[in-house]
Amino acid sequence: MAGGGGGGGGAGAPERPYELVVFGASGFTGQFVVEEVARAAAGGELRGGRRWAVAGRSREKLQAALERAAERLGKAALGAEVGVLLCDVGDAASLAAMARQTRLVLNCVGPYRFFGEPVVEACVENGASCIDISGEPQFLEGMYLKYNEKAAEKGVYVVGSCGFDSIPADMGVLYTRDKLQGTLTAVESFLTVKSGPEGARIHDGTWKSAVYGFMDQDNLRKLRKKIGYAPVPAVGAKLKRRGLVFYNQEFRQYSMPFMGSDVSVVKRSQRYLHTEFQETPVQYGAYVNIGGLGSVIKLMFAGILFLLLVKFSFGRKLLIKIDGTSFTMTFFGEGYSEGQDPQHGKPNVRICTEVKAPEPGYVTTSIAMVQAALSLLDDAACLPKQGGVYSPGAAFSKTKLIDRLNKHGVEFSVISKPEV
Repeated sequence: MAGGGGGGGGAGAPERPYELVVFGASGFTGQFVVEEVARAAAGGELRGGRRWAVAGRSREKLQAALERAAERLGKAALGAEVGVLLCDVGDAASLAAMARQTRLVLNCVGPYRFFGEPVVEACVENGASCIDISGEPQFLEGMYLKYNEKAAEKGVYVVGSCGFDSIPADMGVLYTRDKLQGTLTAVESFLTVKSGPEGARIHDGTWKSAVYGFMDQDNLRKLRKKIGYAPVPAVGAKLKRRGLVFYNQEFRQYSMPFMGSDVSVVKRSQRYLHTEFQETPVQYGAYVNIGGLGSVIKLMFAGILFLLLVKFSFGRKLLIKIDGTSFTMTFFGEGYSEGQDPQHGKPNVRICTEVKAPEPGYVTTSIAMVQAALSLLDDAACLPKQGGVYSPGAAFSKTKLIDRLNKHGVEFSVISKPEV
C-alpha cells in the first residue's frame, strides 16, 4: 500500500470509521490539538466531513476536552462526527483497537521516550499512520531503527517532530532553499525569544528534549552507530560552528546554540533528500538569541544549575516544570548562484527568510500538528513513495504543508531577496 496517504485504505481492507484520532486528547497539549482539529473540521478541511475521534483513559475528561473546544469555537457542542475511544498507553490491546479504527493517530502523549513506542507499534502493526510532536532525538531515531522497515511493508507513515519541534526549522530550511536563486548550501537559524501574557511558555517537549538529551548523549551516539547512517557530504564552503556564547551582529545581542532537536531533525531530512533525490544537502546550525550581557551572566548561572539538576531524577522533575517563551525564527542562507559550481570557490549568494507564528508551545504546535496530519491524509500523491519512519522535511517536502501553515498563521516569508 505504498503511498497510501495515511494507511488503512488498501484494497479489501475494512473501512475505518475515523479519518483521524487525537490520542491523549485530555492532556494539556492534547486539548489544543482537539480545538485545532475541530476548527479544521468546521472549516471543511477534513475531507468529506469525515468523522474523527478523541482517545484517552477517562471518558469524562475526553468529553470535557470536547466541550472546551466547542466553547472556544462558539458552538453549543461538537456534533456526532466526533467519537470517543477509551484506551491506555499501558494497554496494548486498547491501543491496537484504536489504531484499527482510524487512518491516522495524532499522538499527544509524552514524554515520548517513555510512552511513545507502544503507540508507534500499535499503529504500524494495525495499518494506521502516526504523527507526534516529539523533540527527543533518541526516541525519533530509535523508532526509525525499529519500525522503518515494518512501516514500509505496511504502507504507513510515522512522522515525528510535527510541532514547534521541528516543523518551523525543518520546513524553514526547505522554504529558504526554494526561494534562493541558485544552490543553497548552508543555513543558520536564530530563534528570537519573546515573553508575554500570550506566550509565556516554552514548548514542554522542547524543554524535556533538552533535559533528557543532556542526560543521555552516550546512548544516542550508540544508537546512531547501530543505525549506520550514511555520511552527509558538506557541499560548498563548510559551515563553521559558533561558540557557546557569541555576539550576533545581525541582532545586536548575544546568541548561543539551540538545545532542541532541530539540528538532528534537519540533518535527517537533508540526508533523505540527498539519498533519494540527489538534492544538494544543506548544512545547518540552530541558535537562540538571549539578549545583552546581563542575560549572558544569568544564563551562565542557569546553565551550571541545569547541568547539576539534570544528573538527578529530582532535579529533572524540577526542570520540566520550568517554562517561559514565544518565538520568531530567522534563517540566514548562503549558496551559489545559477551556473556556479558549489564545489569550487566561496558562496556568492545570500538570502534571509523568517517563520513567524503565535505562541509556540501549544498554539503553533497544535496548528503545525493538525496541518501536518491533513497533508498526510490529503496530499497522498506527494508523500514518499513508500511508507516508513520519516522526519517532517522528508515526508512533506513535496506537499503543500507550507501553504497550509501560511493560511493558519504560521507565516513563512522572505525578509531579504537573494543577493549576489
